[in-house]
Amino acid sequence: MAFDPRALAALDFPRIRSALAGRTSTSLGAERAQALTPSDDPGRIARELDEVEDALFGVSLSLGGITDIRDLHARAAEGRTLTGEELLRAAYTLDGAMTVARAIRANSRGPLREVALGLGDHSALVSRVLSSLTREGEVRDDASPRLRDLRKRAEPLRSRIRDKLAATLEQWSEVLQEHLVTIRRDRYVLPVLASRVGSVQGIIVDASATGQTYFVEPAAVTGLNNELARLRLDEEAEVRRILTELTGLLASESGIEMTLATVAELDLIAAKARLARDWRLNRPETGAAGRYALREARHPLIESAVPNSLELGETKLLLITGPNMGGKTVTLKTLGLAVLMHQCGLYVAAASAQLPVVRDLLVDIGDEQSIEASLSTFASHLRHLREVMEEAGPDTLILVDELGSGTDPEEGAALSQAIIETLLERDARGVITSHLSPLKLFALETPGLLNASMGFDLEALAPTYRLLVGQPGRSYALAIAGRMGLPAGVLSRAEHLLGPEAGLMERMLEGLGAERAQLSRELEEAVQARRSAEAELSRVQEERRSLEERRDELLTEAAQKAEALYADAVSRVRTLRVRAQEETARPRVMQELRELRVQAQKMRPVPRREEERGDPIRVGSDVTVPAYGSSGQVLEMRGDQLVVQLGVMKVNVRRRDVRLKGEPGSKAAGREFHGVVKQTFQKELQLRGMGVEEASEELRTAITEAAALKETPLRVVHGKGQGVLRRLLRDYLKTDKRVESFHDAEANQGGHGVTIVHLRV
Repeated sequence: MAFDPRALAALDFPRIRSALAGRTSTSLGAERAQALTPSDDPGRIARELDEVEDALFGVSLSLGGITDIRDLHARAAEGRTLTGEELLRAAYTLDGAMTVARAIRANSRGPLREVALGLGDHSALVSRVLSSLTREGEVRDDASPRLRDLRKRAEPLRSRIRDKLAATLEQWSEVLQEHLVTIRRDRYVLPVLASRVGSVQGIIVDASATGQTYFVEPAAVTGLNNELARLRLDEEAEVRRILTELTGLLASESGIEMTLATVAELDLIAAKARLARDWRLNRPETGAAGRYALREARHPLIESAVPNSLELGETKLLLITGPNMGGKTVTLKTLGLAVLMHQCGLYVAAASAQLPVVRDLLVDIGDEQSIEASLSTFASHLRHLREVMEEAGPDTLILVDELGSGTDPEEGAALSQAIIETLLERDARGVITSHLSPLKLFALETPGLLNASMGFDLEALAPTYRLLVGQPGRSYALAIAGRMGLPAGVLSRAEHLLGPEAGLMERMLEGLGAERAQLSRELEEAVQARRSAEAELSRVQEERRSLEERRDELLTEAAQKAEALYADAVSRVRTLRVRAQEETARPRVMQELRELRVQAQKMRPVPRREEERGDPIRVGSDVTVPAYGSSGQVLEMRGDQLVVQLGVMKVNVRRRDVRLKGEPGSKAAGREFHGVVKQTFQKELQLRGMGVEEASEELRTAITEAAALKETPLRVVHGKGQGVLRRLLRDYLKTDKRVESFHDAEANQGGHGVTIVHLRV
C-alpha cells in the first residue's frame, strides 16, 4: 500500500527527495528521484540496497551527455521531421546509454548487470546519424550520392559568379557604395548608391536599412544566380529527405522507452550512492518484524546532529518526556526517516541499523488546526489519532508527537493513557513524546512501555540532545526559573501549589538522574581501566615477543658455537688418535687428552639454579625413594612434585617422599634397584619448542622406557610450524628397530602436529 503523503511531509521526506534529485546527472533521474516512494516489498528493498552497494564499490556510473529525448522520440513517432541538432542529441544520448552498459558489464559485481539489461543496443541508429551529420548538426556531403553531386556542382558555379562580378567592379566603381561582392536573399549582388541605381542594368534584390544603398544583381549574372538557386532548392529538398529518413529510423527504433527508463533508474542509483558518500550513510539490515535497533543514529537533515541509539522490540512503545527544544521531535523524526530511507533502498544515517519492513507509517506530528474546517489543534490531533488507532498493528510504526496536548492536562493524560493501552493491545511499535507527568508513572508500571528523556545541562541551561532510555524526563521549569532570577517567594509558592506529590516526583527524578550520572562516571572509569589494562597487556606481550626473539637468537648463536667447538674437538681427537698409534707419542697424547677434558669442563656453562628456601634438593641431586627401594637423580622440580630417574624409568614423587643421599632416614641408601617398578607411564611426549638434538634425545629415552614397560602407542607432540622438527623426528623413527609404525594423529586430536608411534612389544 502507498504511504500517506501527509506522513511523509511531516517527517520532511520531500527534503530527502530534493537532496537526491540534486545529485542526479539527468532530468530523467531527477524526475525519478522526486517521485521516489517507500516500498513494503522486502525483496525489492534488498535488491535496491545491493544496487547502491554495487554503485559505491563496483561501478562508477557516469551519465554525462545523456539527456531526456522522450519528446524527440514522441515527435518522431508522430511523423514530424526533427532537425539535425535534435537528431544528434538523440544519438548522443543513446550512445551514452550504451557506454554505460559496457562499463557495467566490465566492472559490476552483479546487481547492476540486471538493471543494465534494459539498456538496448542502438548502435545501428547511432552510427547512421553520426555518419550523416556534423558535430554542428549539419547534413554531411556524403550523407547521400545525390547530395554529394549537388554540392559538388554548386561550388564551381559560385566561383564563376564571384569571378564575373569581380570583373564588373571596375566598370561600376563610380556607382558602388562599397567595392565588394555580397549576398542578399541567397543571390550574389553589388551594393549600389541609391542615387545612381537608375544608371545600372540589373535587378534590385534588397535595400539597406537606411535606404542609402540598393543591392543590385547585374543582368550578366542573373542566369548563373538562377542556376545556383535551383541547385540550392534541390539541395534543401535532399537534406529534408535525409533528415526525414533519420527521423523515421528514430521513430521505428525499438527499445528506446526501456533504455530511457533504465537510464533514469541508473541515475537514481548513482544519486543514492553519492548521497551515501556525502552524508556518511551506512547500509541498513532488514531485521525481524517489530524489531528496531539503531546505533548512533542522527537526523540526516541536521548538520552536526547529536547521534543517539534506540531499540524497539520487547519495548513496544518508547515514551519520551522532558523540556521543550530538547530534541524529542528530532529523535522521533530520526527513526521515521531511517525507516522511510531503508524502504526506499537508501542507506541510513546511523553507525548500524536493523529495521523491519513496515506496512505503513502512522504519524501525528505538528499543528494542523484549520479555521475553515472549524478544527482546533486538539481536534486535529484527535482526528489523526483515530486514524492511527484504526491502522495500528505489529507491522506499522507509530510516531506521535505531544500526545495529550491542546486540552486540560488531567483529561489529556487520561485520554493519552487509554490510547497507549489500545496501541499496546494491538502490539504496535513506536515512539511517543509528551509533557504529561501521569504518563511517566504509567510507563514505570506498564510492560511494553518504557520511559525515556532528553538530557539537559542545568548548569548551562541548555539541552544536550542525548536520549536517556529508562529515565523519565523532568520539566526543569522551576529550576530554570530560579536560575533566571525569579523571586524566591514566587518559586516557593509555585512549589506549594504543585503539592507534595509533584515535588516527590521531581525529587525522585533528580535522584535517578544523579544515580545515572554516578553510574556513567563509574562506567567511564571502568572503561578507562580496561583500556589501561589492555595497553599494559599489549606492552607485556610485546616485551615477551621481543624476549622470545632474543632467546631464539641466543640459542642459534649458542648452537653455532657448540657446533664449532664440537667440530674442533672431533678434529683434535682424531689427530690425537692417529698420534696415539705411535708408542713414543702415547704419554704426550694422554696428557693432551686430559688437558682437553679439563678445558671442556671449564667451558661448560653452570646452570642457573633457583634459590630454594632451605631445601637442599636441586635438579641433578642424587636422592633415595624409599617407596621404590631405589636411588636416582632428580630431573625436574614441579613445585611439590619431583621427576626422578630410577634406572630406565622416570617416576613422579612428592618432595616429602624422597631423601637426599646421605640424609638421615634414608633407609635404602645402599640397596640396588632390580626389576620393573609399577608406575603411571606418561604416553604423551611434549617436544614443542625443543631443538632437534634435545628432542631426538627425549624421544630416544621415551622409546627406551616405553619398550621396557611394554607401553604403546606413544603420542609425540612436536607442533606443526614449518615441519622441520616433524621431518627429522620421523627420520629417526625410521631407523629405530623398536618402532613398528607411526602416523599422524586424527584431525581433531592434533593432526600434523602430533605423531602416533606404535612400538614392537
